[in-house]
Amino acid sequence: MARLEVNRSGELEIFVRVIELGGFSAAARACGMTPSAVSKLVARLEQRLGARLLNRSTRQLKLTPEGCGLYERGVRVLAALDEAERCAGIQGVPRGRLRVNTNVPFGQHFLLPLVPAFLERYPEVTLDIVLTDEVVDILEQRTDVAVRAGPLKSSSLVARKLGQTRMVLVASPAYLARHGTPLLPAELEQHNRLGANYARAQAGWPLRQADGTQIAVPVTGNVQASDGEALRRLALAGLGLARLAQFQVRDDIAAGRLQAVLEAFNPGDLEEVHAVFVGPGGQVPLRVRALLDFLAEQVVFDAPRE
Repeated sequence: MARLEVNRSGELEIFVRVIELGGFSAAARACGMTPSAVSKLVARLEQRLGARLLNRSTRQLKLTPEGCGLYERGVRVLAALDEAERCAGIQGVPRGRLRVNTNVPFGQHFLLPLVPAFLERYPEVTLDIVLTDEVVDILEQRTDVAVRAGPLKSSSLVARKLGQTRMVLVASPAYLARHGTPLLPAELEQHNRLGANYARAQAGWPLRQADGTQIAVPVTGNVQASDGEALRRLALAGLGLARLAQFQVRDDIAAGRLQAVLEAFNPGDLEEVHAVFVGPGGQVPLRVRALLDFLAEQVVFDAPRE
């Protein structure tokens, strides 16, 4: 078959939809086709390429190594095509499914409250949101944008800084009434220190002593949690002290539900928050750029951006 007779971009888009939606039937519904037509199209693509792309069973589809490679490159190709059309004025409206992975505190306090306004502005975008404090592999999880707090590892991904936030030690008034308010870092030894059990959690709480030297207080308590918002809830319940981002607890502190402690010894360290995404060839899909610009416009942390 002559190359011009094959709608390669159409085949590629259908194949990517099958993977993203998890099957022929779901892809068929999304594309206005029948499942048999989608299945035949993928089979024709495999025949033309001379490689099996999917291992099929009655319950699931699993990518072969060749299929995984085609999917990863296909996503980039389709994104570049979207961008090319946008630049040519053919497609000037963000649209399509946008997968967002964010840490739980940012998701709870910023992203989820902003979803209605974002979708009102961009009604042709469909959001797929995952909240987790674990660092995910963007390509493996087929994520468009991941919001990450803390230092970034060197990678081929592109990062856009959204802002930065102070860290603060807090406890509930009820806990402090029972156990006393620590006035010196050394007094933390007598208190329950709630910690995080995810991989990127700090080994200790940094504090600056009266002589200016910095120490790291070990986090040894009777509860650990998988995300910062869970730690906030445990602190609100009076179980102990927690070290959290100020944006998480500013409303609780203002309302008297939590109280900041040892602020005189707070080293003032800032945790940066970035949106991380794939930028194929310097081009970013319009739906991704729309979200990045929207977050930069709407998200205001307690510390100013650089």
